[in-house]
Amino acid sequence: MPSPETNGSNRTLERAASILDAVGRSAVSASELSRQTGLSVSTAHRLALQLADYGFLRRTDAGTFRLGDRFVRSALENAGMPVLRELRDRTGETAQLWVRRGDERVCLLSADSQHELRAIMPPGSRLPLPQGSSGRLLAAEDDALVELAAVGWIESIGIRTPGLGSVSAPVQTDEGIVAAVCLAMPLARVIASPGKDHGDKVIEAAQRIAQALQQRI
Repeated sequence: MPSPETNGSNRTLERAASILDAVGRSAVSASELSRQTGLSVSTAHRLALQLADYGFLRRTDAGTFRLGDRFVRSALENAGMPVLRELRDRTGETAQLWVRRGDERVCLLSADSQHELRAIMPPGSRLPLPQGSSGRLLAAEDDALVELAAVGWIESIGIRTPGLGSVSAPVQTDEGIVAAVCLAMPLARVIASPGKDHGDKVIEAAQRIAQALQQRI
C-alpha cells in the first residue's frame, strides 16, 4: 500500500502535469490555470512559479505563464539540426544555432564544415555578448537592430577572431527572437562579405526553424 508520503508526491506530480497541460501553446494567467485544473488560484499560481524556477514554464512580463526553456530547447534541437545540416551542405560552411543565456550566448547545435580550413565552435561553447554576429543579434544592440531591419541579417568580419567571418539571422516566433542561426567561415573563402554571399540562405534557414518551432510548442 502506498505511503501517505508517496501519495502526496503523486498528487503534486498530477497537479504539475495538469498545469503544463493547461498552458499548452498559449500564455495563461493563474486564474485561467485555476479554472482549467480545478485548483485554487493560489495553488495554481504557486505550482506555476515552481515550474518556472525549473525551466518548465516561463513567466511573461504581463504575469502570465508560457512553456519554458526546457521545452523550447528540445524543440529547437529537433527543428534545428536538419536545417543546419542542409545549410552547411548548401554553403560548405559551418552552420550553428545560438541561444542567449544571461550575458552570454551558448552554442546549442553545430553542423561543421567539411573543409579542412573551417570555423568550429562545439555545442555547449559559451561566449560573452555581444561578440560576433549572433552575439550582436542576441544582445539586440541598437546598431545591430538597424542592420537587421535593413537587410535581415547581421555580419561580423574578423572582429571576434581575425581571419574568420560570420552572418546570423534571427529565429523569431511569437515569443520574439529565441535563437540565432549563424554561418561561420574563413574569410579566405568569402567573395563579397559573409552577409552578401550567404545572408539570404541564413535567413531562409532561420525562418524554416521558426516555422517548425511554432508547430512543435
